[in-house]
Amino acid sequence: MQASDLVRAMGMMLGSLCLLGTQAISGQESRIVMEGRVLDQSRSPIAGARIVAAGPGGRVMVVAAGMEGEFAIPVAAGSYAVTVSATGFQEVKRVVEAAGRMGTLEFVLPVVSQRTSVTVTESAGYQVAMSSTATKTATALIDIPQSITVVSRELIRDQMMMSMADVVRYVPGITMATGEGHRDAPVIRGNSTTSDFYVNGVRDDVQYFRDLYNLERVEAVKGPNAMIFGRGGGGGVINRVTKEAGFSPLREITLQGGSFGNKRAAADFGQPLGRKAAFRLNGMYENSESFRNYFHLERYGIAPTVTVAFNDRTRVRVSYEYFHDGRLTDRGIPSYQGRPAPAHRSTFFGNPEESPTHADVHLGSAVVERQFGARLSLRNSTLFGAYDKFYQNVFPGAVTADLRQVSLSGYNTATQRGNVFNQTDANYVADTWLGRHTLLVGAEVGRQATDNFRQTAYFRGTATSINVPFANPVDFTPVVWRQAATDADNRPVNTVAAGYVQDQVNVTRFVQLIGGLRFDRFDLHFRNNRTQEERRRKDHLLSPRAGVVIKPVAPLSLYYNYSVAYLPSSGDQFGSLDATTQTLKPEKFLNHEAGVKMDVRRYLSVTAGVYRLNRTNTRAVDPNNPAVIVQTGSQRTNGVEMGINGNVTGKWTVAGGYGYQDAYISSATAAARLGALVAMVPRHTFSMWNNYRILPRLSGGVGLIHQAEMWAGIDNTVLIPNFTRGDAAVYYSLTEKMRLQANVENVTDRRYVGSAHSNNNLAPGNARTVRVGMTVRF
Repeated sequence: MQASDLVRAMGMMLGSLCLLGTQAISGQESRIVMEGRVLDQSRSPIAGARIVAAGPGGRVMVVAAGMEGEFAIPVAAGSYAVTVSATGFQEVKRVVEAAGRMGTLEFVLPVVSQRTSVTVTESAGYQVAMSSTATKTATALIDIPQSITVVSRELIRDQMMMSMADVVRYVPGITMATGEGHRDAPVIRGNSTTSDFYVNGVRDDVQYFRDLYNLERVEAVKGPNAMIFGRGGGGGVINRVTKEAGFSPLREITLQGGSFGNKRAAADFGQPLGRKAAFRLNGMYENSESFRNYFHLERYGIAPTVTVAFNDRTRVRVSYEYFHDGRLTDRGIPSYQGRPAPAHRSTFFGNPEESPTHADVHLGSAVVERQFGARLSLRNSTLFGAYDKFYQNVFPGAVTADLRQVSLSGYNTATQRGNVFNQTDANYVADTWLGRHTLLVGAEVGRQATDNFRQTAYFRGTATSINVPFANPVDFTPVVWRQAATDADNRPVNTVAAGYVQDQVNVTRFVQLIGGLRFDRFDLHFRNNRTQEERRRKDHLLSPRAGVVIKPVAPLSLYYNYSVAYLPSSGDQFGSLDATTQTLKPEKFLNHEAGVKMDVRRYLSVTAGVYRLNRTNTRAVDPNNPAVIVQTGSQRTNGVEMGINGNVTGKWTVAGGYGYQDAYISSATAAARLGALVAMVPRHTFSMWNNYRILPRLSGGVGLIHQAEMWAGIDNTVLIPNFTRGDAAVYYSLTEKMRLQANVENVTDRRYVGSAHSNNNLAPGNARTVRVGMTVRF
């Protein structure tokens, strides 16, 4: 797709939006607001409950309940059949007369009764109807003018996903780089990051491999949105939503084993503590190997959480997680003559005894939520994080021209970081002549203190690199670790203070507007412990967002979104602040996006969007003085994303999507020439997972993943070939409380390279892998 084609596509879509908006506004009619709350039998709110109101003339409106179970539907006068449903609860139906000023409706959903036989009913499948991540207000996904992909707990379970890399395979617009074999490193809409991770909407930015054992879902919010998330997030962010303590008993144990010594156990226990409090505990232990020689992994985690409902208006949640991940740092295989080197996919390059990595993570959080009447709510969230990360690696470099030798070098890095963040959000619903407003006013304060220490590998105490035979690249030459002249020993401390305001307006039932503005004060103190030099950089960042949603009919929305984000010159991990970077302005990310979202049927949604993302203020070399750095570099990503999620029929569930990305250097930078293609950005990606219920107790799954060729580095000298991979699964319920499943990844045992960190760190894709699991509830 050429840039002109993209512009034309955006223009046509925006023209359609304007036309529909004009028609919708001209067709305004007097509004009545149907308001209500959805509660369980203990009078706790049911967030995300689905409310369907069918009115006169066949008009149907669908909304999702907010975090406090609240909902509001602008309607015309008349009689409406209202159906309220939520996973795990019985459906409730009621006829409601809409006339004049209505009171607040209340729907109480009974819990689904337990039966000994297997009863099949249609559930939401993989679909998630609402989220509060992209707007900080509980909003139906169809009403958010931004591309969001949600990977649900059910999809994670059905595919036996083991990592964030597994998750993003089903997210258009995102690939996962190898992260040097020790961290999650997504490339989102052409922008590489290691810090744009959040947990329950709060920053979790240390470099490590995250597990999925205590997650309710993973949300990929694509496109910059600093108005909500603050600095960074140039291509988007990935938010993990953790499991909470509810008021229904829960006992679940999952055992898993499989190829290459895979062994894993997980448990999920929940218990009400009377009518006011509930407790939940998630735990996991894994000890596994891999198709890669010498690889080993041990990780474990425990995550208790408590919910206290003082009344139906005030709720407090307190949670803690300890997580440990220890493994071999595996940087993959090198390249040869512009392609992956002809080494067996299991071959390890380097010294496995000198390549350990571990991360120890402590996360503690407290959330207080208070509802003041039907229109005002207050939420305060605090997150404490303590991270201890270490990685060490002896890894491959260039291969000689005769394919006889490969170079090895190494280094290690230790990072300790302490994070404290506090967010306070006030939401107020108001009615004016323009329509219904959902106002957000919020503030965030935070402090991050980091200690970094790096050492270089000296082989036999003298050489920083050695050559070893390509045919036998595992080498145990003694290594001495000590600091080289440029190795880091520093302590950055950064503080942030931010305020933001946002307004979501339902102008009519056809037109919704969103606008917001955030101010960040980012203050970085950087101490170089080697030179005792201290530097400071302050940035004042103003980040707007604006969007419009046009809904010709309730199940269909067309949207446009404008958003901005900034990345300070110290980088996403505050790794350096020197005389040059101290003077540089933050990089700027500006995104235009237009798209369409549609609920094709109950529990089935499709989406499509087109976007242009510009990255500017990137460092470049002054053409008149190579010793001077100027900020004239820029990058552009043009893209198209399509997704599908939910139930095609009562028996057939799907999740997947297609992504087109054209990411290139639009003005030469210090690292790349004009026109160079951005590394780790395939032009085309496609993924589709299908789950079909064959019999009431038996289901099967089939998946397909395709990735086009892409460059391993920004110099565009090493090309990673395209690949297509097939996966499969089978599920069988012995009883309602016992489920067996078997998953096969890479059914045809296709040999391919799936990702990279650089030209000589290419990660072979998994060999055929079989995993079997059993889940027992009691």
